[in-house]
Amino acid sequence: MVTEIAHLLVKAGEETEFEKKVALAKPHFLSFEGCHGVTLARCVENPQQYQLFVQWDTVQRHMVDFRQSENFQKWRELVSPHFQEAPWVEHVADVPL
Repeated sequence: MVTEIAHLLVKAGEETEFEKKVALAKPHFLSFEGCHGVTLARCVENPQQYQLFVQWDTVQRHMVDFRQSENFQKWRELVSPHFQEAPWVEHVADVPL
């Protein structure tokens, strides 16, 4: 399993509305095959900065399958008007210790 980390910078004053839209968009992730969870975190020092964490079976499930889906389009329609700049995304995998 991999975790997508989307780094999101939201327009000043739109944080509350953005959070509401992410809550509305969450089912579009969770109903997609290969998605196992979604959480949103807000930076304490910079409240316009967020990280969206999404657990996927594989990077391909996210970057190819989901991104080509209607679910992704719905997500973008809901949240992208609030972005101050384009998000950047990375994927991480747990390291067994």
